[in-house]
Amino acid sequence: MLHINGLTYRIGGRLLLEDASVAVPEGHKVGIVGRNGVGKSTLFKLILGELPLESGSITLPRNARIGTVAQEAPGGPESLLATVMAGDAELTALNVEAETATDPHRIAEIQTRLADMDAHSAEARAATILSGLGFSDETQQGPCSALSGGWRMRVALAAALFARPDVLLLDEPTNYLDLEGTIWLKSFIRDYPHTIVLISHDRDLLNEAVGYILHLERGKLTLYQGNYDSFERQRREKQALTVKLKKKQEDQRKHMMAFVERFRYKASKARQAQSRLKALSKLEPIAELVEDRVAPFFFPNPEKAIAPPLVKWDKVSVGYAENRPVLRNITLRLDPDDRIALLGSNGNGKSTFAKLLCGKLSAMAGDMKVPARLTVGYFAQHQLDEISPERTPYSYFTELMPDEPESKRRAKLGAYGFGANLADSPCSTLSGGEKARLLFALAAFHAPHILVLDEPTNHLDVDSREALIMAINDYEGAVILISHDRHIIETCADDLWLVHDGTVKRFDGDMEDYTQLVLDRARASRRAERAAKEPAAEAPRQPARPSASTLQKQVEKLDKRMEEIRGKIEILDKALSDPAIYSEEPKKAGDFTKLRAKLATDLEELENQWLEAQVG
Repeated sequence: MLHINGLTYRIGGRLLLEDASVAVPEGHKVGIVGRNGVGKSTLFKLILGELPLESGSITLPRNARIGTVAQEAPGGPESLLATVMAGDAELTALNVEAETATDPHRIAEIQTRLADMDAHSAEARAATILSGLGFSDETQQGPCSALSGGWRMRVALAAALFARPDVLLLDEPTNYLDLEGTIWLKSFIRDYPHTIVLISHDRDLLNEAVGYILHLERGKLTLYQGNYDSFERQRREKQALTVKLKKKQEDQRKHMMAFVERFRYKASKARQAQSRLKALSKLEPIAELVEDRVAPFFFPNPEKAIAPPLVKWDKVSVGYAENRPVLRNITLRLDPDDRIALLGSNGNGKSTFAKLLCGKLSAMAGDMKVPARLTVGYFAQHQLDEISPERTPYSYFTELMPDEPESKRRAKLGAYGFGANLADSPCSTLSGGEKARLLFALAAFHAPHILVLDEPTNHLDVDSREALIMAINDYEGAVILISHDRHIIETCADDLWLVHDGTVKRFDGDMEDYTQLVLDRARASRRAERAAKEPAAEAPRQPARPSASTLQKQVEKLDKRMEEIRGKIEILDKALSDPAIYSEEPKKAGDFTKLRAKLATDLEELENQWLEAQVG
């Protein structure tokens, strides 16, 4: 399906791809992995034709449609449903043309293509995708302009999924999703009928939704069959084999050199010595295995312990407007060694609860007991936009350590993974992962008793996420974790709290139970929607008789629609009356006949409705 051959590409003299080749099988789901900055997003831009190829080629089957999430989030007055349906440009164009086409050949082609595309179910399909990504029926009818940036990006993702291209490219699709949206997306990807290539650092998504891993490392592309855990195992085995082969080659080289040195000047052995020298020159060296080091994360432990509980809530309510609480009746306690993951879909109040804990919001009602000495470190992904682009990491630490010498500031920066170059670089030049690392350092600088981490893994690659997990597990304070990454929840959290129905409660179960709960709720919601659209089982009350003006409008509308269908039937009859069509274009004749039969059925149904409206 997708063939990359001998691809080389540089940015600013930096080599990202060097003679890289791979063939992605048709209909397969492939996850691209690699360290931040190795060129994964650049590879997508090359595939999409947004960047010119330096050398090599990228080929797809002729007429294959390729799609991705729009970079600019939709924000116009159109409804979410209309925006998503417009994501399929071909469907939109065909629907417009179907209203004006008069040529019978073209009408047949349009109707056949619309049938192939399941056009009749397009609106229902768009609504299902939006619902899976967390949009209610009411929100789907509203304008995109009413949404925040993150929710608009979900609409852009929905439009890409709705278009159903032959090759769908997704770059970190879970970054704007909550855990519920991520669970739904995994199911969608698994069931998608065409090829998907996605960049992701979400280990759980890569384990459950893809069948191949494409590893980008040192400019080369290597395709591994299996999920992420399988890739890791195969890669480690390959590395171990490389080390073993390199040692074997070195031993062989030493043995040959020893023979040469011993016998090169002895006449009877000179020929053999020369032969060994030739063999040595042809012996290709095995590349040294160099592991890219991931700088560790570091969260200093609280210096002075506080007796439990750290925080106690008793029937607490909190919100942003007076007498309009977002959360109410919160009755919980947080102890020094607690590791809590907050569950619940976006908009239910997880961030509101985090702000309450951090002191950014005050309790409206109830009693919240907090020791005077308690300190809380807060990390949230939106803070990345609040970092001053002109400042450097060193300037932030100078502000935090005004009386300390430069050596101590730089030593502290080094502990957080900021060497001399990064420490003095303007924040505008830092990658997303490096900015996140700086925010972790600022949040944990004063050794807080509680760490609140709101979506901490966005912008971190898989290896950096593992380093973060180690740091969280080494930290001795309490942790409140909000994340769509199931792997970090399962490896760091001991208890689950569910934010749902306007309150926060302990969840009795594990992530498997919660995943099942989310899927059950989604199925129940779809059943309820279908039931609401279907007529009630019991005999309904006799509806009120429509007014005369309403009936007249209905009759006029039916008259217009019937006239349109009669016109199309007339065009088809004219084409079918020509004997040549049956001998020269038998397939087209068959298509026209089927289309005429369908239009005749539609006309009969409209005539029955017209008669009912006339009778009243």
